[in-house]
Amino acid sequence: MTGAKTNGANFIKRQLIKSLYNEKVKTKVISYYLACHIGTTRLWANRDGVKDMPRSGRPVVYGQLAQLSLMGFYCQTTPFTKCGKWTVRLASKYLIENPNGKIGEEISKSTVHRVLQANNLKPHRSKYYLHVSDPDFFPKMNHIIALYLNPPKNLYCFDECPGIQVLKRKMPDIRTENQKIRLKEFEYGRNGTIDVLAFFSVNTGKVFATCRPNHKIGTLIEVFEKQLELAPKNEPLHYIMDNLNSHCCYDLCVLIAKHSEVDCPPLTELDNMEKRREWLMSSNKRIIFHYTPFHGSWLNQVEIWFGILGAKCFDESYGGPEALYKAIYEFIDLWNTLLFEPFKWKYTGKGLPEKVVKIFIKILISSENMDVAVTVKMLKLMVNMINDFWDEIPYRFWNDLNNRLYEKYETIKTNILNTKSRARKRNERIESLDSLKLIINNKTKNNYEKVA
Repeated sequence: MTGAKTNGANFIKRQLIKSLYNEKVKTKVISYYLACHIGTTRLWANRDGVKDMPRSGRPVVYGQLAQLSLMGFYCQTTPFTKCGKWTVRLASKYLIENPNGKIGEEISKSTVHRVLQANNLKPHRSKYYLHVSDPDFFPKMNHIIALYLNPPKNLYCFDECPGIQVLKRKMPDIRTENQKIRLKEFEYGRNGTIDVLAFFSVNTGKVFATCRPNHKIGTLIEVFEKQLELAPKNEPLHYIMDNLNSHCCYDLCVLIAKHSEVDCPPLTELDNMEKRREWLMSSNKRIIFHYTPFHGSWLNQVEIWFGILGAKCFDESYGGPEALYKAIYEFIDLWNTLLFEPFKWKYTGKGLPEKVVKIFIKILISSENMDVAVTVKMLKLMVNMINDFWDEIPYRFWNDLNNRLYEKYETIKTNILNTKSRARKRNERIESLDSLKLIINNKTKNNYEKVA
């Protein structure tokens, strides 16, 4: 005879049944509010305990310790040196061939699968995520969203879609007998790459786009000037774009000054990207730039249009760049005459601060593999978020962040000290780490004292 394992949820429900019944609540009422069958309610209301009675059956082969060891092995180790993923079949074969190794027992493929499934573990599956690292991400994001929700008259989103491969399939596409799907030949030849530079009008949905062999500064200036010549004269113009170096080059400053009919500051005054970006964003001229946050180009509406363009044109067979040029220009004409419409922007950023904190907590688990420069940016971001979003994010996440940072403090500090950089820069990075540690420790301590 073996004792059956009681599910945690069932255990709690049985306790509630007994507690309510002892308080003279009728079984019908208990059954209704706990969504439990009346027979089950009566059974546990009148039974002495809440655990399952011993029952016959095969004894448990793999106890809780063996299952926990299996989960740790599958989720926290790799088949090769710090790389690769286990599969159910590979893990089972490895454990059978190494019975005295990680787990200490031979475990079949079905058992590995059953244990993982019972605990909802799927480490063999993966998908991309986009981390937020700009210390001023949220003010910049809110600025862009405000532009979309209340756009000025002439608002354009600009970006490049670079490195589009011109592919020539070795065989033509064919159809299945029932004409259900199209079959594509897997083998292809490469015929170079092209770039698409596009301006998307937020208010009308129309696009000005052109194809070029590259997106160097000279190409950018040429395309930007053509768009400026087509844009309304003597009216304010606003452009949203990302932080690519060429998007704040001095040649672009000269072009914007020319069309804004203002004097461009000399290169000695605009000798770095930050100064040029600040001048391009200044509102004391006719043409004003608005930059998305770093790592936030998804806030640029032209990226949505690039997705539509790619679905319509990029997955076909072309003999050379000219054929792809023709297809893209035909689609642009079709878009501007038949398909164009402004995108209905509804995203407000609600819930994003909490997600950013939760992701950073998870990232800290693997802090030894983090890029130091990105780590420091995220440390500064967390400091700003504590100041701006402390009351909006549940305290348990801040507490988790404080505990995780305490655990990983020495690891992060060692990574910073081991990075080849000037002493002054290393000291600044250590200050960023200490600043976050101090402010979140003080905040969590004050919160604890208030509750106490």
